[in-house]
Amino acid sequence: MGAINNNVIKQIVIMLLIAFLGIVIIWKLAYFIPGFLGATAIYIMFRSWYFKLLTRRGWKPWVAALTMIIGLLITMILPLFLMGEVLAPKINDLIANSEEIKSQILSMYNYVQEKFPQLNISREQILGFAQKGIGILPTLFNAMTNLVANLFTALFIAYFFFVGGRKFEQSVKSYLPIARDSRKQVWDETKNLVVSNAVGIPALAIAQGLIALLGYWICGVPGALLWGLLTAFVSVIPVIGTMAVWVPVCIYLFAQGETGYGIFLTIYCLIVVGFSDNVIRFLFLKKFGDVHPLITVFGVILGLNVFGVIGLIFGPLLLSYFIMLVKIYQVEFGNESQKIAP
Repeated sequence: MGAINNNVIKQIVIMLLIAFLGIVIIWKLAYFIPGFLGATAIYIMFRSWYFKLLTRRGWKPWVAALTMIIGLLITMILPLFLMGEVLAPKINDLIANSEEIKSQILSMYNYVQEKFPQLNISREQILGFAQKGIGILPTLFNAMTNLVANLFTALFIAYFFFVGGRKFEQSVKSYLPIARDSRKQVWDETKNLVVSNAVGIPALAIAQGLIALLGYWICGVPGALLWGLLTAFVSVIPVIGTMAVWVPVCIYLFAQGETGYGIFLTIYCLIVVGFSDNVIRFLFLKKFGDVHPLITVFGVILGLNVFGVIGLIFGPLLLSYFIMLVKIYQVEFGNESQKIAP
């Protein structure tokens, strides 16, 4: 009995030490967590390509891993750099001409108040919203800069994930305290959600941004390229999405007396931009598994608050993990608890 108690005490002490050291490590390396999660997503998405280079072409692990990282560096970071080159001067122009923008917003406000006098919104509230919107623009640019930095970190870590290959996967699986079948379920769920979010969200953003840009260009909206890029960015916002950009743009056209263009753009965005959202989401859900919309909505909110931009992928994954672990616990231990209860 004494030996058993000593073993239990040792286990508790070791678990407390592990928990303490884990908290300290996460606390001090919190800045690199998005990069680590990004590396995990990169490995999951491109591991099959890496193993093809090893098995079919006979490349050495470090050569295949380095090739993958260089290819991803070009395809992922170069477009973000070019986008930053386009956005930076336009954002600076908007900030420099903030007073002119406020006057245009007030003209839009006067138009809306004239058409809908029942709306109880004051000029001060509108100007406050405008000030916040202008203040968000530098934050948006900084977020893109942080995204690039996190991608560099993710690619650096992903190189070692690739080189580790099968040994890395076996090590991760061996540390999971669940049955073999449950491990497969965790892996399948992780792969489906990571791929669907990491590919589906950017694909949706690019598609809606390009489609909206076409509508802005047809209607002669000033700075159509900037509004198209902003439409792509806000497409990730749950519930509101692209409406956060195209609704004010449509109101601007009406306020400027461009009623025909305003009607056309409103119908165009409601039908075409909204239809593209539904089609792309349906295609990815059908291919990678049916994810409940509430998991996506609240997962995105959770992920953005906890992890930043990379949380678009791992926020829904965390919620799915929670639900999946509850099911695994019920399967693995539910029957035993029922037996013990009587």
